[in-house]
Amino acid sequence: MIDTGQILVNSLVTSSLYLLAGTGLTLTFGLSRFPNFAYAELITVGAFCGLLFLAQPGGVFVLALVGAFLVAGLVSASSYSLVFQPLAERKTSLIHLMVASIALGYVLRHTIGEIWGWSAQAYQLMWTVYTIGTVRISSLWIIMIATAVLTAVVLHFFLTRTRTGKAIRAVASNPELASVTGINKQKVILLTWFFGAGLAAVAGVFRAADTRLFPMLGWDILLPIFAVTILGGIGSFYGLIIAALLLGLAENFGVVLLSSIGLSTEYRMAIAFLILITVLIVRPKGLAR
Repeated sequence: MIDTGQILVNSLVTSSLYLLAGTGLTLTFGLSRFPNFAYAELITVGAFCGLLFLAQPGGVFVLALVGAFLVAGLVSASSYSLVFQPLAERKTSLIHLMVASIALGYVLRHTIGEIWGWSAQAYQLMWTVYTIGTVRISSLWIIMIATAVLTAVVLHFFLTRTRTGKAIRAVASNPELASVTGINKQKVILLTWFFGAGLAAVAGVFRAADTRLFPMLGWDILLPIFAVTILGGIGSFYGLIIAALLLGLAENFGVVLLSSIGLSTEYRMAIAFLILITVLIVRPKGLAR
């Protein structure tokens, strides 16, 4: 018997993870105009920083989230300043920027592996599990969903009501015109890379707390995050929210469908990508474009 309530809860959890991880990618993608494949390693950096902060005396989960946010943000801002900004100023092609991001990701991944090892590890945390009828939900899932909702609300007001938020939208929409109006484009991009990576790190901490952590953690979920970003419309935060919900539902209901017809649940992402392809045929620029 299909437990629709449990599937909806699982879908909401998946969507929350995709929203947190995809927000930074869609904003930086929209401003910098190239896909940063090293973004996967920023998620992983966050996960391992969470492990580091939790190991400290008095380490709590909130401290792990804040610490991971700051460390990943600094790593991201530094990588933009030292690698991508100089390349962009030299009018480097999109392919070269993509290759540079893959190379940077490779360096970060193996640095993480050398520091923490390549074996899977786990946070030593216990989460309360609540049962409501036939639906089970852990306190970790509740915190994850609440964090995603809070992020969506805060970013909405930030992008629409603050000067910096409006500057981010202006640069994403028309960088040349934004520069003419006096907006410091590089400063806006640098700030976006910092906060975007911070949110990626928060997603990494949640992912590690819910499963396990290893140097390929971020890479394992990079494809669905790119799918959510593209489906929502590159640079569109509101499109990302819709796409995260859509793919979260597709992935979890897809597991039930695949199981019912005797296929491996490993094919669940194929369903999400079929939806992506179908939508892009009708709306090539994504849902919010």
